[in-house]
Amino acid sequence: MAKTRETYRCSVCGAQTFQWLGQCPSCHEWNTLEARVEAKKNTAPGARHDRDMPVILANVPDAGHEPYPCGIDALDKILGSGLVPGSAILIGGEPGIGKSTLLLQIAGAVARDGNRALYASGEESLHQIRARGERLGALHPDLLALSTGSAEDIVSALEKTRPRLLIADSVQTLASQDAEGLPGNVGQVRAVATTLAEACRNLGITLVLVGHVTKDGALAGPRLLEHMVDTVISLEGDRRQMFRMLRVLKNRFGPNEELLVFRMRRQGLEVIDDPSTFFLDQRDTSLSGTALVMGVDGHRPLAVEVQALVSRTFLNIPRRTALGFDVNRLHLLLAVLEKRLKLNFGQVDIYAKVGGGIRLQEPGTDLAIVAAVLSSYYDYPLPEKSIFWGEVDLNGQIRPVAAHEQRFSQASKLGFSPIVCPPASRAGAGGSGVRDIMELQRVLFRKQKSQTK
Repeated sequence: MAKTRETYRCSVCGAQTFQWLGQCPSCHEWNTLEARVEAKKNTAPGARHDRDMPVILANVPDAGHEPYPCGIDALDKILGSGLVPGSAILIGGEPGIGKSTLLLQIAGAVARDGNRALYASGEESLHQIRARGERLGALHPDLLALSTGSAEDIVSALEKTRPRLLIADSVQTLASQDAEGLPGNVGQVRAVATTLAEACRNLGITLVLVGHVTKDGALAGPRLLEHMVDTVISLEGDRRQMFRMLRVLKNRFGPNEELLVFRMRRQGLEVIDDPSTFFLDQRDTSLSGTALVMGVDGHRPLAVEVQALVSRTFLNIPRRTALGFDVNRLHLLLAVLEKRLKLNFGQVDIYAKVGGGIRLQEPGTDLAIVAAVLSSYYDYPLPEKSIFWGEVDLNGQIRPVAAHEQRFSQASKLGFSPIVCPPASRAGAGGSGVRDIMELQRVLFRKQKSQTK
């Protein structure tokens, strides 16, 4: 016998839920939900059709699956060639970071380009979507909207309207008849993603799924969700800041670990064409405790300011705080400085942060952190146009890091000098190779060291 399940359908608007509620969540009428028993769909492997029989790979037609632009040229490049019909993209980010804004901008641009787009939301009403679309200037006759919590309603709309692009916002707010429980649980997320991905693949529609994230920043839901899609994108940043960073974590059609920087405007997200020095606005080079690092995020070199503050402590245990990088890295570097430079940090609090509110996890930031801490400790500013990169090991040696050529080329093009980097990777005029932190102290803080003695 076929398995059955009980659902509740509103007698006024036809909305469907999986548990009884006193008020319909769609039309807000009271006591209109009626119980209905429905048969579950058979999704077992034996229920597949003959169309899924193996074929000769060389005979598979390629026509009709050419990528098309999403309306943002920089995003097309990092995705590969644009949006691929039949593919699935998963975008995650914290609440309020701008996911819905960016996707509605893309949907509007796709519609203006002559391709129909469907924006399906389980979080917002049609009036809310229209208000945001009007603010972004995205309204167009080919931009369709649907407010529903059912994956089956979205599939039905796809079959009727045949759009080129489907945006489902978000996968945790949708439910499928093929799974039990409330929207957002593991079974429902898996069923919704499978239903929408299969429908879009069969109809040649590009699917963009919006996913929630946990408090640690990881995508919520089963890990299988990331394996089911072709591209995984993360939208990061501080909601109190004006910039957002779009990072490509997985991509079957283009480069991986790419980075795109946006500026948040009232009219939506605006691409920053050259973010190399975007995070250095209003920097005062006459102050001590600041150093520039030429970091690499993905394949893009960025000049970012590292700040440090060394001040006398009034606590029994000195305080150590790090923002924008791992605090354990700060503890390690301070231990190396105390051991190799014979410095005493036992009577001072030390605070360090990466300017602009971004996070840098690569080892090339070590040398800039050390330079900023020493600059604040001696209360002596570093050279105005100096820039640093290099990994500091436990012996105080400066080790080479990846992507040196890109760092050096970008630093030279931006006019930074001296360029302080590991000696093994020094190349060209202006490079100042330092073998260890002892040599770094002699070069930059010779006078201050003699005065402290």
